[in-house]
Amino acid sequence: MTKTRSALCEARMKYQPKLPVALRSGLRKVVVKKGEATQSAADQDRIRGLFPATYGAPVVTFENGEATNARPLTVGVVLSGGQAPGGHNVISGIYDGVKSADPKSRVLGFLGGPGGLVDGKFREIDDATMDLYRNSGGFDLIASGRTKLESEQQFASCVQVAKANGLDAIVIIGGDDSNTNAAVLAEYFVAKKVDCVVVGCPKTIDGDLKNKYIEAPFGFDTAAKTYAALIGNIARDANSARKYWHFVKLMGRSASHIGLEVALLTQPNICLISEEVEAGQLTLDQVVRAMADVVAARAEQKKNFGVALIPEGLIEFIPEIKSLIRELNDALVKCEKDVESAGRVDEKIAIVSKHLSNKSAEVLSSLPESIAAQLLLDRDPHGNVQVSLIETEKLLIEMVGRELKKRPGFKGKFKALNHFFGYEGRCAHPSNFDSDYAYSLGFSAAVLAQNRLTGYISAVRHLKDGAENWVAGGVPTSMLMNMERRHGEDKPVIQKALVDLKGPAFKVFADNRDRWAIEEAYLYPGAIQYFGPSEICDAVTETLRLGA
Repeated sequence: MTKTRSALCEARMKYQPKLPVALRSGLRKVVVKKGEATQSAADQDRIRGLFPATYGAPVVTFENGEATNARPLTVGVVLSGGQAPGGHNVISGIYDGVKSADPKSRVLGFLGGPGGLVDGKFREIDDATMDLYRNSGGFDLIASGRTKLESEQQFASCVQVAKANGLDAIVIIGGDDSNTNAAVLAEYFVAKKVDCVVVGCPKTIDGDLKNKYIEAPFGFDTAAKTYAALIGNIARDANSARKYWHFVKLMGRSASHIGLEVALLTQPNICLISEEVEAGQLTLDQVVRAMADVVAARAEQKKNFGVALIPEGLIEFIPEIKSLIRELNDALVKCEKDVESAGRVDEKIAIVSKHLSNKSAEVLSSLPESIAAQLLLDRDPHGNVQVSLIETEKLLIEMVGRELKKRPGFKGKFKALNHFFGYEGRCAHPSNFDSDYAYSLGFSAAVLAQNRLTGYISAVRHLKDGAENWVAGGVPTSMLMNMERRHGEDKPVIQKALVDLKGPAFKVFADNRDRWAIEEAYLYPGAIQYFGPSEICDAVTETLRLGA
């Protein structure tokens, strides 16, 4: 007989996520407490001008009390962007929240992301369907998508869909861009007098959607623990075979939160932090020489093995490479056909170099041919270099190898294997923390919908103190925004949170990495645990525990 669900899936379906105290009696027992008026993270006048209806709204928290506005709601749910563990629990939190207000409430899941909202394609979620997806990984209940809501036609379609289906609220579950879209849609609905609330939920495994009020996005905890388990296994293997260096690229294009967290969990010999590279204005050669120094120092002790962690976005934080990429984006437009028709990579480099500054041309020619080819050939629909596809781990392996060969005193061996851990962490069974946190975010979104608080993002604070002490509420999305240059235009976007080089988590890493470089101080965290002592099963990330 073919099984439809694993034993773990069956067991996880029965797990009841923990909620903040204020939410445990359902929406009929929740009242909203409003704080002071807010302002955006930066560019206040410009953000206020773009969001006149929702700008300046107060931060809200939820408390126990007798609600007077409980009513049946019809809520549309959208999963936007890349997958993250806990998405189904956000939906189940919304579902249970609105049903606690009135059993006649309905939840419509729009299919394939924001595009499903625009096209009006959805499935109604009922009890039996919801129960199949509780505490499960992935976004497969309704699937996700990356459609950006930005055109008048798209917004007008959303208005028609909202009216046709009697939507009281739309909840968009996504990262910084997705929640920016939610805020823009909320503003549009107010301007068009559409009686439908639009709120967001913070999601990204990269960990860069956080601030004073959003202490972490859901999914980061599970993804980091999943990668740490794999890297712990690799470190154990390296320490057993004692003949390979493992260069591991990790998710995190815009920030190095995943790399830092995994380093704290596994204690590798090398971990690069993109923000530190940029702050020190380090060249590619300096980064390579620093890595080669560690390899050489270990080789002197007959340790021709190790583990190095590399953030996905490192290459964009190296000033000379950043300049090269910026120039290539312009240059390739001018000579695209000539580059495509050229046969060999060196011919392509020669053609495009005529349109680069001398410095950038020199940097391009210094790169391994395979990496140069990726820079020249892999471009997105806008014509820009697809940095996320560049095999940075292979680049560093080759360049560290070159550097070691130039050193007459190096007598060791350097054999390296490359890995990229990305998709492995995006759809894992959510940890207990992410199951609880995502469910609480969904329940909080239901409270925001019930109280007609549009243009908000669901927020749960005091995360490191246990669910008993969590404080649920919401934050005006405009409060998180600044203006940034995107595709040649200034756009309002949620400000990304980079690794704080003065924060306690980075300090612990910086204080210990020299010892980790030489010793085998590896930690082996093992697989995520769902059953057992709370100190193991409910543990928060090191970043949260340390207060950064």
